[in-house]
Amino acid sequence: MNYRHAFHAGNFADCMKHALLLRLLTRLAAKDKPFRVLDTHAGIGLYDVSASEAERTGEWQRGVGRLLEIETGPLAEWLALLKRAGFPPRYPGSPSLTRMVLRPEDRLVLCELHEQDFTTLRALFRGDPQVAVHRRDGWEALTALTPFPEKRGLVLVDPPFEKEGEFERMAAGIAACAHRFRAGVQAAWYPIKHRTPVRAFHTALAESGVRDIIACEFWLREPTDPQRLNGCGLIVVNPPWKFEEEAREILAALVQNLGDDERGQGIAVTRIAAE
Repeated sequence: MNYRHAFHAGNFADCMKHALLLRLLTRLAAKDKPFRVLDTHAGIGLYDVSASEAERTGEWQRGVGRLLEIETGPLAEWLALLKRAGFPPRYPGSPSLTRMVLRPEDRLVLCELHEQDFTTLRALFRGDPQVAVHRRDGWEALTALTPFPEKRGLVLVDPPFEKEGEFERMAAGIAACAHRFRAGVQAAWYPIKHRTPVRAFHTALAESGVRDIIACEFWLREPTDPQRLNGCGLIVVNPPWKFEEEAREILAALVQNLGDDERGQGIAVTRIAAE
């Protein structure tokens, strides 16, 4: 409950997560049928990078701040949305980014357990008939709020990873959600500090019986320091058509623009379970 994303909004991990999230949403919206999005760890939805928290760390300047001149290529659509949202200084987190691309028939469900952040999030979307905001545990919501009435959509899981056992909870949550909502797309973000817990996480997913899983990963330096965020990953269950190829293009553009030529930086899109 101590994690506050305001210190980290717009950093390299957000760039990766949100660029891929937008591509998933775009693919869902390509079909002429309504969909729903469940964001299990929503935060406050919109961040001010000129505020003291973001200024104290300066992470956004080493992240999205390096990308603002890009107008073409795989990052251009996401960056154009940021500017529409008023960035800088207003940086849209996953709730605001998702809301910007919903069609009138689509719905968004947000869960946030932190009391102050929940209050801020609820105020942001007050009066919006397409958005429901719940103060509840995101892990519990994975099964309580699925499957969706629309029979299609996206579940975004983005916990703070400040407690022991988050990889185990995530693997179990993905499996439980897939059992209830087989047609749903799941996207689950995770940190890469060193490889051992990530390998165990991938193995647990591969052995879970869930089908059609890929891991999209991006690291700025060799992931050997367990005290440092060296990279991050996004597990995607039921990736939409062409998403694997598009994810590689997005990740390549990110490492090209955010990398500092440190030893071991790179990207990977790996299949964890076959279709």
